[in-house]
Amino acid sequence: MNSSLRIAGALFATVEFSFGQNVHSVANMFRPQATPADSVYNVSMLMLAICAAIFVVVGGLLTFTIVRFRRRKADDPREPAQVYGSNRIEIAWTVIPVLIVLVLGMATARAVVEVQDKRMPADALKVTVIGHQWWWEFRYPDLGIVTANELHVPLSTAAKPAVAALRLESADVAHSFWVPQLAGKTDVIPGITNTMWIDPRQQGTFLGNCAEYCGMQHANMLIRVIVESPAEFERWVAEQKLDATADPRVAAARATFLSLNCINCHTVSGTEAKGTFGPDLSHLMSRTTLGSGMIPNTQENLRAWIKDPQAIKRGNLMPNLQLNSRELDEVVKYLSSLK
Repeated sequence: MNSSLRIAGALFATVEFSFGQNVHSVANMFRPQATPADSVYNVSMLMLAICAAIFVVVGGLLTFTIVRFRRRKADDPREPAQVYGSNRIEIAWTVIPVLIVLVLGMATARAVVEVQDKRMPADALKVTVIGHQWWWEFRYPDLGIVTANELHVPLSTAAKPAVAALRLESADVAHSFWVPQLAGKTDVIPGITNTMWIDPRQQGTFLGNCAEYCGMQHANMLIRVIVESPAEFERWVAEQKLDATADPRVAAARATFLSLNCINCHTVSGTEAKGTFGPDLSHLMSRTTLGSGMIPNTQENLRAWIKDPQAIKRGNLMPNLQLNSRELDEVVKYLSSLK
């Protein structure tokens, strides 16, 4: 393992341990918290049960045969009569697997239809998910919000169901959107629009990952789905709709930021920074991580990221701008004010 991957692994481990018990395990698909994930779970459990039954039967017959027909001292040394075929056995080992495949196929088809053919309610939260190398862009077209790497959705309850309808697109290569506790993975393909939906029924942060190899930092193209109560979600929406605060205390830092090439790639609402190549920075400090989940979003880590992004996430498309100490201080000061 090269040094950059070791660093990335250590940083991600730091992130996981620093966010407490409200962060749910990346790989725990066996604790579904949304209807699409329930469908995946039910098919998985059926398949595991059938495989376990096959294992028990085959293992039991093998054990019985070994014990029952083991060689004994009193056995006739001559070779026993050989059986060269049995129509009953051949029919059994042909028909039974066919029936198993049919059962699994029908169960899978039923789950796929239940998820893909669901009619979206009129009040569904619409989100456009755009996969980039190697980060996620989230656009809320009805709300006028653009953010990155952290998808905020409201909690769904029996009294007030809430569905998030996701439209999946790619800006470059093939990706795949997968948050195991909320839904099965759905590919994100250039030139093709796929869809999925979630109705999370537990608050917290659910972790996911790009599940289709997309280049050097594929494993570090992480997803955070933040499920909030309706009131908390509305508060987040209201904050995200505001233009970036023009704090007079950071006016000089703001001027420095706007004078640099940062504005060619990034957007900051309420300013002339209108770039779309990189993540929208309007409310950068409202996010919990940097670099698509690579490191916690602190002022110290932000400084390290701006100074040399390749040292943290090698191969990412953000260049090292070779800022001098004053410029670096000013940029960090301004971005740290964007809450």
